[in-house]
Amino acid sequence: MGIRENEPSDKDNRRVTEEKLPIPWLERRSTRWFIQAAAFAAAAWLSFLLRFDFTVPADRTSQLMTALAVWMVVKLAVFHREGMDRGWAQFVSASEVSRVVGMNVKASVLSAVAILLIIPSGFPRSIYLIDLALSVLGTVGIRLGARTFHEYGARRASGGRPKRIFIYGAGAAGELLLQDARSNARVSYQVAGFIDDNPAKKGMVIHGLRVLGPGRNLAQYARKHRVQDVLIAVPSATGQQMCEILGRCHEAGVSCKTVPGLHQLLRGAGLAGQVREVAVEDLLGRQPVRLEEETIGSLLNGSVVMVTGAGGSIGSELCRQIARFQPKAIVGYEISENAMYELANEMKVLFPGVVFHPAMGSIQNVQRLADVMSEYRPRIVYHAAAYKHVPMMEDHPFEAIENNVFGTLNVAEAAREYGAERFVLISSDKAVRPTNVMGATKRVAELITKAMQNGGTKFVAVRFGNVLGSNGSVIPLFKKQIAARRPVTVTHPDMQRYFMTISEAVQLVLQASAMGEGGEVFVLDMGQPVRILDLARNLIALSGLKPDEDIRIEFTGVRPGEKLCEELSMLTESTVPTRHEKIRIFTGPGLSDDEMRRHLDALGEAAESRDAYGVVRRLQMLAPDYRPSRHVLAISRQEQHHEAPVRRKAMAVGY
Repeated sequence: MGIRENEPSDKDNRRVTEEKLPIPWLERRSTRWFIQAAAFAAAAWLSFLLRFDFTVPADRTSQLMTALAVWMVVKLAVFHREGMDRGWAQFVSASEVSRVVGMNVKASVLSAVAILLIIPSGFPRSIYLIDLALSVLGTVGIRLGARTFHEYGARRASGGRPKRIFIYGAGAAGELLLQDARSNARVSYQVAGFIDDNPAKKGMVIHGLRVLGPGRNLAQYARKHRVQDVLIAVPSATGQQMCEILGRCHEAGVSCKTVPGLHQLLRGAGLAGQVREVAVEDLLGRQPVRLEEETIGSLLNGSVVMVTGAGGSIGSELCRQIARFQPKAIVGYEISENAMYELANEMKVLFPGVVFHPAMGSIQNVQRLADVMSEYRPRIVYHAAAYKHVPMMEDHPFEAIENNVFGTLNVAEAAREYGAERFVLISSDKAVRPTNVMGATKRVAELITKAMQNGGTKFVAVRFGNVLGSNGSVIPLFKKQIAARRPVTVTHPDMQRYFMTISEAVQLVLQASAMGEGGEVFVLDMGQPVRILDLARNLIALSGLKPDEDIRIEFTGVRPGEKLCEELSMLTESTVPTRHEKIRIFTGPGLSDDEMRRHLDALGEAAESRDAYGVVRRLQMLAPDYRPSRHVLAISRQEQHHEAPVRRKAMAVGY
């Protein structure tokens, strides 16, 4: 059981559905038309036989032939017009049966009117009802029979012995999954029953299969029914519920897969064909983001949009999400050649109708920023370029300041100078009561955007926590360690972090940027913090291994500048709700533009002269809540006592 399985594309699903139907002769429209016509003819003939005790009088033969001709013409015409002679081999449901009954009633009424016009009197009225009943039985029966043949053919076409499975969840998604698993030629499942934690559903029978009971008895049920897999059909499950289900499957010794939420379903693809491995994102239980598409579209549609750090995880996803709103052009600003090359190729393939301008350059290069902005004149600038690794920046505080503080200042000033309407800073939860250099520089960057707000360009910041799968995230590290069967390293058993998906974070950034009026620090709803230890254990279990048995978990100790739990607001800040339930505004003390300039001048001089003590002191003056780590304090004290050789050695240590 892998950590994640690629989902089939809509094109792939259509190709399988079209090319690998197990009973192709049943899919021919001419065959279906002939069978349906035979059913109507048989109903007409039998209705006369039943009415006259299985002997049709000679004087009624002409009536039979006339009625037969009318019924055949009218009923086939009605069914053809309503599309009832297409696709009934695979899909038969309660709604489809109701539709078939309705079409029969409509066709019978029209036929009766025609017969009354042709045969004004003497036609037995009871025959109308008998024919209707027989037609309903015939047309529904052939569809049920067709589905039975189709499912039998699908099982044969799948080849091999089908895998016995349980469906976890006896709701609408579970029922749909059962029906699709029985008829889908691409899967080879034999459903042995349902598992559901709702006690009221125990003993229910769904399409011939029983709801056995709750998940806590999964191990017992799996042994009894010789089940190998569990398909989780609970699209609305919370992260905690998914963790519990995963734990039960792990204890029972069965692998588990899940189906996507309804908002993720691909059009034209069967539900069983979209079964995938449970992913770490499922364990967060994040709900789909509600976006004000019109508001965002009015900002981005037809606009030139610039993204700094475009080759990174957040920057590249920003480019993809922005492209959905049909901007005039996207300018990707990036210092990494390889990252830019890959992004440019991807944008060309995924969004051929959107102009993408790759622009190589550093945010520390004022002239290059001026060249790019003067050439493209972006309306909106999303500033995602930053150094973000906490331990690395503890050892390189000067570089953190040069990039995160003065790089942000460079981009913001260029945006204002060249007429950008909006500047959006991607900030971090580590800016809240920072205990590390990276967080302190991000807080200063927030203060810069607030101080620059003067009625022209609208400067806003968006603050959020960790995103799953981003460059440098703990998830890719854990996956590499698990794949290599090495111990998974966790810093502390109580370490917690806020997590959200990259897609969700970027969607909310776009939403916040469209709402901003200037000077706000938006904070995204990150849900509940997740224990890193639990995350590591779940990832090991998702890999089909047992934590502490197959793979050990080692605690390496809290690194310099790290907190056990990040925060999303300052004590001195007050929260203000917005019209979006997942976005809030935090307001706090700020500095005037002049004050900020004086502090930045002093901070710049300290960084340029490599004065660690001066840098720490200036950061604390700008961000009074900054509490330097022991590591940085030791460096600054050594500098203060003129122990430069020792300081340089300490500064050279990398992670």
